[in-house]
Amino acid sequence: MSESSDTQSHLSTWREAVAAAIHDALDSDSRVFILGEDVGCYGGCFGVTRGMLAKYGPERIRDTPLSETGFVGAGIGAALGGMRPIIEIMTVNFSLLALDQIVNTAATLSHMSGGQFHVPIVIRMATGGGKQIAAQHSHSWEGWFAHIPGVKILAPATLEDARGMLGPALADPDPVLIFENQTLYNLKGELPQNCTVDICSAKIRRAGTDVTLLTYGASLYKALEAAAIVAESGIQVEVIDLRVLRPLDDRTIMESLRRTHRALIVDEGWRSGGISAEIAARIMEQSFYDLDCPVRRVCTAEVPLPYSKHLEDAALPQTTTIVSALREMVSKDG
Repeated sequence: MSESSDTQSHLSTWREAVAAAIHDALDSDSRVFILGEDVGCYGGCFGVTRGMLAKYGPERIRDTPLSETGFVGAGIGAALGGMRPIIEIMTVNFSLLALDQIVNTAATLSHMSGGQFHVPIVIRMATGGGKQIAAQHSHSWEGWFAHIPGVKILAPATLEDARGMLGPALADPDPVLIFENQTLYNLKGELPQNCTVDICSAKIRRAGTDVTLLTYGASLYKALEAAAIVAESGIQVEVIDLRVLRPLDDRTIMESLRRTHRALIVDEGWRSGGISAEIAARIMEQSFYDLDCPVRRVCTAEVPLPYSKHLEDAALPQTTTIVSALREMVSKDG
């Protein structure tokens, strides 16, 4: 599917972009409904579904008990019955309470039934640190979920992707998990009135010739800022927004490396066993002889994310640490 957008656009927030996508889905398909904690009366933990209960009613905007395994299981059953549920899990940390439903049921039914049954469910969840809500609400486990066959993993960063990815996700016959970095909800930008975004490919956000910088989610903006800083000293960084963590777009990554010969991966997940390790391994397997120096990674410190602001900032990838890594990579000792 090719990407396209309407020529008209207007200033919006990232939160409004997600909400607009949900409104579009509810308006265009009577099978779509929302399920999750506080999605109705409260309007969603991050305000995405605010006002939807009044517009669509309790049959389509359904508040649930505090039981992720219960309401994710209910959504799977509804999907098997022909509905198109959008499940909201408040934070990625709470998704662990629904792991059995996601990993052992939703992700496996198509395979176990020989393709006779599909689970067309979309699960949205907030992810990432930076909001001072501590270790039980701030981790980045989208890379862990990308380990699981049978699901697609999306990590939109731009307003266009936040709005445009939901439609194709709902049209997919199998489960799609959308990870929304919670620091992005208040981000403002131009939002096209109508946009279609594919859920298969990465996107080059800045062209460059010296280093390929691979990232996703909120780290995209730190990466772009870092690329602009080092450009002042002549280092041209190609910034790739991965957007889709399963399946990874190997082609875009490897084609970029053939131009730049250096790779830096920026990931809010932990370094050990994370998506950055998977990407580094694929680069070594497919593009080893294109590299002029070892693959570098900037990841979150391997600690439960602290509550204290200065400690949280120290744990997460920041523009300054990305800049340092970029400069080291293109130095004579890089």
